[in-house]
Amino acid sequence: MTDAAHSPVPVSEEAPIAVITGASSGIGAATARRLAAAGFRVVLTARRAERIQALADELPGARAYPLDVTDRAAVDAFAASLPSVRVLVNNAGGALGADPVATGDPADWRAMYEVNVLGVLNVTQALLPALTASGDGTVVVLSSTAGHGTYEGGGGYVAAKHGAHVLAETLRLELCGQPVRVIEIAPGMVKTEEFATTRFRGDAEKAAKVYEGVAEPLTADDVADTIEWVVTRPSHVNVDLLVVRPRAQASNTKVHRER
Repeated sequence: MTDAAHSPVPVSEEAPIAVITGASSGIGAATARRLAAAGFRVVLTARRAERIQALADELPGARAYPLDVTDRAAVDAFAASLPSVRVLVNNAGGALGADPVATGDPADWRAMYEVNVLGVLNVTQALLPALTASGDGTVVVLSSTAGHGTYEGGGGYVAAKHGAHVLAETLRLELCGQPVRVIEIAPGMVKTEEFATTRFRGDAEKAAKVYEGVAEPLTADDVADTIEWVVTRPSHVNVDLLVVRPRAQASNTKVHRER
């Protein structure tokens, strides 16, 4: 899409509400812009209040709500504050470390499971009644190609994203016959401003090596584009699973790098 497609458009009070978790940067922020441009009233959640408020100020009808998705009481309070919900984009997540199983820090594994799996569970459970009541709800789970294939040094993250994949797959079975779609999007190599840097705890050199020699890794907006597309399909169309990678990446372990 051109920049014009992202231009602010008037949003009515009757416009459907889309909740996006982890909206303070990267894929979440790009998705907020895409869905706002598509006519949704977006509700942005993340722990960094200033970041989501600044983004909400850019988008007509948007609302910022500081939230830690691993805090169930806070999630329930958030759900109670919403008049309705049509779309939920479970984007909050992340990776910590790249240690082998033999030496991985259990605290890192626990933290990744908390946000990538239990965070998705918390928000989905809390908003599911409203999504169902809308008569046309959509739950999007941002997993990862890590949720579909292992790689060395990724055990904790891979385990967590497998959990997110199974959550989405099981929920789809359990909601069959209900007016709620469950869609999983599994991105491969995406270069955002924070993902790899956070994984390596601020080590910019290690983060840069992830993308070294890869001519065109995916961008946050590439993934947001797929989210907008699946969410705006006709109601009877459910995209169960969409795997999206850059052309240079054939699998989690096979990537073309230019020398």
